[in-house]
Parts: sequence; structure tokens; C-alpha cells
Amino acid sequence: MAENVWILAECLGGMLSDETFEMLPLGRELAQALGEKAEAILIGHEVAELAPELKLADNVLCMDDPVFAGQPADVIAEAVAALIKDRNPRCLLIPMTNASWDVLGLIPAKAGLPFISLCSNASVAGETIRVQSLLFGGKIQVDSEVGESPTILGIQPGSHARERDAAAPVPQVELVTNPIDGSTPITFVKMLEPEAGDVDITQHDVLIAVGRGIRSEDNLELAQDLADALGGAVCSSRPVIDQGWLPLTRQVGKSGANVTPKLYLALGISGAPEHVEGIKGSDLIIAVNTDPDAPIFNVAKYGIEEDLFDITEALIEKIHAVKV
Repeated sequence: MAENVWILAECLGGMLSDETFEMLPLGRELAQALGEKAEAILIGHEVAELAPELKLADNVLCMDDPVFAGQPADVIAEAVAALIKDRNPRCLLIPMTNASWDVLGLIPAKAGLPFISLCSNASVAGETIRVQSLLFGGKIQVDSEVGESPTILGIQPGSHARERDAAAPVPQVELVTNPIDGSTPITFVKMLEPEAGDVDITQHDVLIAVGRGIRSEDNLELAQDLADALGGAVCSSRPVIDQGWLPLTRQVGKSGANVTPKLYLALGISGAPEHVEGIKGSDLIIAVNTDPDAPIFNVAKYGIEEDLFDITEALIEKIHAVKV
């Protein structure tokens, strides 16, 4: 009989990824609803010291071996597949990131298990795990039920809030022996880090998002003034990126980033499904648009049918007045 809920901890450059801390609360929630344990799977070389950070897990299964240096996808996938066959978890959550994409595709093939990709949410009804996932570029949402066989769930980054419970007890750690020889034709050379300089919109509590309604690149300064006043960052929908007015790192939506700010203020954004998919995790969405039928109003908590320039300028004035 299938048992615990597993979460694959993602390691990058000797650190746990932010996406790991998105999946841990989801995995714990599923495990508690099933009356089972949430177990983090930590695989790599010299990664055992990271195990205490996985506090939202009940247990950590740690496989620390030099063969995993450089995170070779084929070797990790083979080791995880062997571990699944030995322990038979209920499901395994893996983040759908560039770092884990290859592992995510190989594990179901090596283990001969079902796989559901682009999962935005999962919950328990009775003893059944129900999963919401996307098809056709996010245009169709599918509700699926996970059977008793271990199932691999690819979790969309940004679909859940990150949680690091510093007060939680340190989980129990079990050192697991590597069950494979680790031979691979792939040789890790080095990790190329992206150039620093731009903001990470997934880390901000306040986002000022602009769309076609911003009209020109020169008007971005107004949005930036509002972001500065609120202590946030400027991001955008795809049309602004396609114009080259902002870098790709600022794009929100299906082909950009999923964000979970406390405040998402959408200025002149119509609200295409691809964009809405990226902001569903926001605590509060406020939309400003002159079109009363703009789809963005369907997901916004508050909506303003006005010119974004009038609203933005008035907001900046009020915020500065309050701060004084």
C-alpha cells in the first residue's frame, strides 16, 4: 500500500532552491490530510548539512554521494526511481524548473510510473489526492485523481507561497545508501551563473505591473515612481516585453514567472489567461483599466475603471503625503 508524500528537494550551488520551500507546505498539507508523513528527498554531494533547513518535512531521506556531484539528471533519476520501488510513496512532488526538468522527465520513465505535469494545486478528498493541472499552454485546466500507485507530480513554480518555518522542529534525517553505481556519459564541468543586476520579481511583496495601457517606454518611469513609493518592483505582461521596454526577467505569466506578492497592482493589463495564470497566488490583486469588460477584473479583488495615468499620479501624491 502506498504511504508517505515525498518532496524532492532541489539543490543549486550548495543551496536549497526557493521552489523547494514552495513544495514543502503543499507536501505537508497532503500528508497530514492522508494521515501520513511528509518526507523530503535530499540527493547530492555534500548536501547532508542542508537537511536541517527542511523543517516542514517530518523526515528527510538523504542520499549524499560523490556520484551526484554536479547534479547529473540521469544518475539522480535512476537513484530516485530505485528508492521509489523500495519504499513505495504515495506521490512525489518535483518542481518544474530548468534545474529539475530533466530529472522530472526521467524518473517516470525509469520507474514506470504515471506523471502529471504543470500541477497548480493538489488536495485530498477522503483518501484520494486530487490534482489541478494545465494543458495546451495553460488554456485548459484538468482535474485528475491520483491512484494508489506512486505518481510523479510536476509542480509549477510560483503556484504556492514559500514557507520557511524557523520555529518548526528540525526533521529526523535518515542517511540512505546510494543503490546505483552512478555511471553516466555526462561530465559536469561548471555552473554558469546568470549576470546580476536585475531584480527578482518573485521575491517582492509589492509588484506594479504594466501592460499595453502604459503606451510607451517613457511612461515606465511613472510606474517605477509608484513602485519606489510602495517599496516594490515593476513587472509587466508579455506585450511590454515584446516591445523591448523591459527585460524578460520582468515578465509575469505562462511564458514568464509565476508571482505571489502581497499586492499585485495591474495597470493597463487586459488579463489574458496566460497572464492571469501567473498571478493567481497573489494575496491581493488590484486592477486599473479603462475597459469595463477587461478580463483582469474577473480576478481582481478591487477594480478601477479609470485612466491608469490619473490613478498612478494620484496614488504617488497620496503615498508621499502619508509618509511626510
